Amino acid sequence: MVCQNVPVRPPDPGSAGHSPGEQSRSQRHQWLEEGPHQVAPGVHRIPLPLPMDGLRAVNAYAIEASDGLVMIDSGWLLDETEATLKRSLARMGAGLGDIRSFLVTHIHRDHFTQAIALRRTFGMKVALGIEERHSLHALLSRDPGALSTRAMRLISAGAHPLIEKMVQAGMQPPTPDDGYEEPDEWITSGQSFDLGTRTLEAIATPGHTRGHVVFADHAAGLLFAGDHVLPHITPSISLEAAPTDLPLHDYIESLRLVRQMPDLTLLPAHGPVAPSVHARVDELLDHHDARLRIMSAVLADGPVTAYQVALAVKWTSRERNLVDLDLINQVLAIGETQAHLDLLVARGQATATVAEDSIRYYQLSG
Repeated sequence: MVCQNVPVRPPDPGSAGHSPGEQSRSQRHQWLEEGPHQVAPGVHRIPLPLPMDGLRAVNAYAIEASDGLVMIDSGWLLDETEATLKRSLARMGAGLGDIRSFLVTHIHRDHFTQAIALRRTFGMKVALGIEERHSLHALLSRDPGALSTRAMRLISAGAHPLIEKMVQAGMQPPTPDDGYEEPDEWITSGQSFDLGTRTLEAIATPGHTRGHVVFADHAAGLLFAGDHVLPHITPSISLEAAPTDLPLHDYIESLRLVRQMPDLTLLPAHGPVAPSVHARVDELLDHHDARLRIMSAVLADGPVTAYQVALAVKWTSRERNLVDLDLINQVLAIGETQAHLDLLVARGQATATVAEDSIRYYQLSG
């Protein structure tokens, strides 16, 4: 897998997010202000910095438990992240040593790696979704075959120009030195966490990563959604060392699963708190239906590669061309395109053939 050295802003294809006119710029960015921000009794949102990322911050949530604090996600392993978390907790009358555990929604470094670093100093427990073991073991083993997954997918997409640019940019996959270690506990779907003050249910929501989990506080009507449901952007799909074959299928099924639950308040990893999980899930489902139709239309000129399809469609709510995105988001856009095309194939709406050069070509069925 070829992977960036910094967390990235997933491309927001189409118009699934709110348009800039719906909120003033100041309102749109209020969620970035340093916390803590109480979002419910005993629950505090703490934005942590992502200084080299377009999203600019990731939300960690500090929950008052009977014997200390339980954190949902931790931020990226950076001195600035630790300092911001320490200041925010101090405003609550607490310190880093008061954290008894981290419940991590998924393996991406802006959610997982600061927890590992703090565990080395304070000894708190870290829990991660069990299906993240595939990617974590690939990273920890430094398996060249596993780490080349992203490169192989770019080759199959016919995206050789991007591969050359990535080599020139010196992009490298993450390593254990970036803060990756085994968690203390693997989380299974349906598992309950009794915090003394409340109970959280872990729910597997694969798609953004194969081991992504969300945490529902049914009694308080809260969903700690990680990157599964975000209020302003469309989460990227399968940016990981060991993705599944049909990550978009997994993601859509996970959205439907959450949609079947009673509606809850959305506590996202990026962006402000929103009153309805259902409302945003409906937007995301509609968005992916529209993207599937748009990409299916491009296949009428097939056979074409995923790279050619990505060049033919528009990206972000600003309707930008692929070449106008930065390199990292171009790579993410290729992955998004492949995920949509592979789902069309799985549904029987398209076919795919692999040429001798390993490039995969798509066209409409029939």
